[in-house]
Amino acid sequence: MTCLSPAVTPLGAAHDLAPSLPADDFKALFRGHPNGVAVITADAGDGPVALTASSVSSVSADPPLLVFSISAQSSAADVLSRAQTVVVHLLDASDLELAKLGAARGIDRFASTHQWTRLTSGEPVYSDVRAWVRCAVIDRLNAGSSTVFAAQALESHIARDTDTDGHEGALVYHDRAWHRLGEHSKI
Repeated sequence: MTCLSPAVTPLGAAHDLAPSLPADDFKALFRGHPNGVAVITADAGDGPVALTASSVSSVSADPPLLVFSISAQSSAADVLSRAQTVVVHLLDASDLELAKLGAARGIDRFASTHQWTRLTSGEPVYSDVRAWVRCAVIDRLNAGSSTVFAAQALESHIARDTDTDGHEGALVYHDRAWHRLGEHSKI
């Protein structure tokens, strides 16, 4: 038998304690918090999808786990809800056009067949990106108007190291704009 002390609040009840921060205030808060940029691809059997995400984070090195979230309004949401595997492309400033492609609405992100191929396991992968990691989706959690994905890294490829001389720098999204990190931004 498990006993909960009166001080322990079930997770689902937290929203009953106080009114939530308004959505516009929450968005403004995170506009000032830069994030790395990734493109996530998948194919659940009815064609490849891709989207740009700034929510990718590493969780654990052993086992190698990462998380990301996507909006339920994303055109890729249905496929990602069924995909067993995904490819997370970790971008640098050289990959800005791919980031823009994944963020564009109403276009075929796979129309330019010379930009992508399929891994031997079937997942769509863009070529010439800084790095990618193929992952097995191990869990999904509905969270508000988004879904949080937990994924285990299965294989990876690094084409460009982040501290190579002449490298264009890390790509981050901050205050509704793309930014390049590099020596000039070091403090």
